[in-house]
Amino acid sequence: MQVVLVINPGSTSTKLAVYNDSQRTDTITIDHPVNSLKKYKHIWDQFDFRLQAIREWIHNRNFRPNAIAAMGGLLKPVTGGTYRVNNQMIHDARNNYQGEHPSNLGCALAYELSNEYGCTAYIVDPVSVDEFHSPARYSGHPSIERRSLSHALNIHATARKAANEINIKLEDCSFIIAHLGGGISIAPVLGGKIIDVNDASSDGPFSPNRTGGLPLQPFISLCYSGEFTEHDIRTLVMGKGGLIAYLNTASAEEIEKRIADGDENAKEVYEAMAYQIAKEIGAMATVLHGAVHAIILTGGLTGSKLLTGWIAERVRFIADIKIYPGENEMDALASAVLRILNGADSVLEYN
Repeated sequence: MQVVLVINPGSTSTKLAVYNDSQRTDTITIDHPVNSLKKYKHIWDQFDFRLQAIREWIHNRNFRPNAIAAMGGLLKPVTGGTYRVNNQMIHDARNNYQGEHPSNLGCALAYELSNEYGCTAYIVDPVSVDEFHSPARYSGHPSIERRSLSHALNIHATARKAANEINIKLEDCSFIIAHLGGGISIAPVLGGKIIDVNDASSDGPFSPNRTGGLPLQPFISLCYSGEFTEHDIRTLVMGKGGLIAYLNTASAEEIEKRIADGDENAKEVYEAMAYQIAKEIGAMATVLHGAVHAIILTGGLTGSKLLTGWIAERVRFIADIKIYPGENEMDALASAVLRILNGADSVLEYN
């Protein structure tokens, strides 16, 4: 039996799970109250705090992992797959190579614990997976190249699941996969590769806490208005944008309750988010020349039938719609590492 410990650090929580082969036998979401995190100016200042929380949870638990799998962060651009954690990876994560994000902590947390248990630490399909085809890199100015930053772990895992379900080889599949969560990634996936995707930190639809793409000229005026620091602007775009900015909440459940109670403004904003998601799906269909086996909706927001219904109304003419609720990231991390341990897949080296 192979035992895998999975670690997934988020903005205000750290998710942990233990797998005995493919069976999840223990799991917890350790919540980190905002007041506890306020004293840490930067993500990496939280490292010891989170490590101690993990140690407290696993203390006296009767398991010894054969491997540790962690969420990968904003590292150098890499191909999709499972990577052994090494010193170069931790160096790049600590330097926030493509930006500061809680997922950057994953590889170092896993590595620290793997040394204590005498096993190997891995990451799988980090945020920085880059499988773009050439046209996707152009932004409109040579000083700025479009980046491939996405919810690659869930997108790849969902593509494999959908291909298996419709009985087509992954390398023959053509999907549009929309990961709908706190951030939104919408990707054309061809032969299992993410050949284009909106950067969920600065492009695409607005989301529960992010603005998505903004009209450029008014945004430039906002930046130079003197009212905001650089930090303020970055937080406005990612953290205090989207539903939070319009409705002062990121909770779909709360917004739907407002709509049910007759709040027309909440309905208009929520439907506008669905509109932008559908519009991005339509744009990505052109990347695939309209040849789409299925449009796949996944992520936490797919629990909203109201939202997914609005999206479906606009895009069902393109292809059939399949919904895979939740993010499935913990299972995807464990499955990928188990394939390594069982010799069904090859580990990659980060350099």
